[in-house]
Amino acid sequence: MESYSFTDQGERAKIFASVKRVVVKVGTQLLRGGKNSSSGKRIEELVEVLAALRARGLEVILVSSGAVGFGMTALQTAVRPKKIAQLQALAAVGQGHMMSCYGVACEKLGFHCAQLLLTAADLHDQVRNRRVIQCISALLEAGVLPIINENDSVCVDEIRVGDNDTLAAYVATMLRADLTVILTTVDGLQFCQPDEVELGARLSVVTELDEKILQMARGTDGNQYSVGGMITKLRAAHIVNLSGEALLIGGGKDFSNLERVLNGEDVGTLFLPVRKNRLHARQRFLAFFSEPAGSLIVDAGAEKAISQQKKSLLPGGVLGLTGTFHRGDTVCIVNSERKELARGIVNFAFDEVAKICGAQSNDLGKVLGREVENREIVHRDFLVVTL
Repeated sequence: MESYSFTDQGERAKIFASVKRVVVKVGTQLLRGGKNSSSGKRIEELVEVLAALRARGLEVILVSSGAVGFGMTALQTAVRPKKIAQLQALAAVGQGHMMSCYGVACEKLGFHCAQLLLTAADLHDQVRNRRVIQCISALLEAGVLPIINENDSVCVDEIRVGDNDTLAAYVATMLRADLTVILTTVDGLQFCQPDEVELGARLSVVTELDEKILQMARGTDGNQYSVGGMITKLRAAHIVNLSGEALLIGGGKDFSNLERVLNGEDVGTLFLPVRKNRLHARQRFLAFFSEPAGSLIVDAGAEKAISQQKKSLLPGGVLGLTGTFHRGDTVCIVNSERKELARGIVNFAFDEVAKICGAQSNDLGKVLGREVENREIVHRDFLVVTL
């Protein structure tokens, strides 16, 4: 059975019927003005559509690229620089210009917007992650439109999310958004055969992000203003779908397409969630934001128990480990081919795990020479499958 279809078979109606909270991501290219439209006008057009969605009672969060692009326009820079310091400077200039346009557009329609500039550190630290969620929730409650961007003026590799497609997916999973919409310059994911240049028809629905789908992605489009490409959008879909929610990639040259999406029309490519039950808050942080201190290598039996049977990881199924971790740390659980299966909170330190690999649960006290409270290396309540 194929993991995609070219026409909607009722999937949109089923997903969109319960949508209350939406994350919308807009790329730099969509905000650039042309011969007949300025960047400010493009933002006005976008905000008008977002206002219409808000009037329906939807909670809307916007993830907007564009700081570097606005900076390039303001400083009359024709070619995107490669040096980090120059990109940071352009972002520092451009972010203010961009938010000024958003502020004017929102106030014309009778509501306020708010700027949130995030780094990866804000997401990976549990306290800061929770504070971001609390702030955005308070803004939504007050009727304010949150506008989020990566803090490009201070970001370096160590604290970068990397691209706003991924940032939008992270924001969506943090806030338990019912739907994420990534607007781009193309109408959705188009079918193509491996090793072929020509693109075929638009895929309407994707049920599984398998290798065939990933091979259909294309990289950067070569423009001077944006980064990413279809592959980053598919990675975003993986994050959102794994959380138990849907993501749609659609054309944004005409922002009214966003209303068509929410009306359930067959536009764009809809990526369906891979699980029936949505992840709870602890699982979301564990899967996407906690930083693993090491990994546990498991055998085929443990892989099946974790991935298919939703069981805890017992010592008998552990083949080995990597890293220096302690009780309470996050670890990756990988198979013998080093493919990640899950993440979890470990109940033993790395040196203890080394001793009890392959041991029977009843023998742990004898092997470790102490009384053992937990016989699971990772309990299923503190484990989330990421496969």
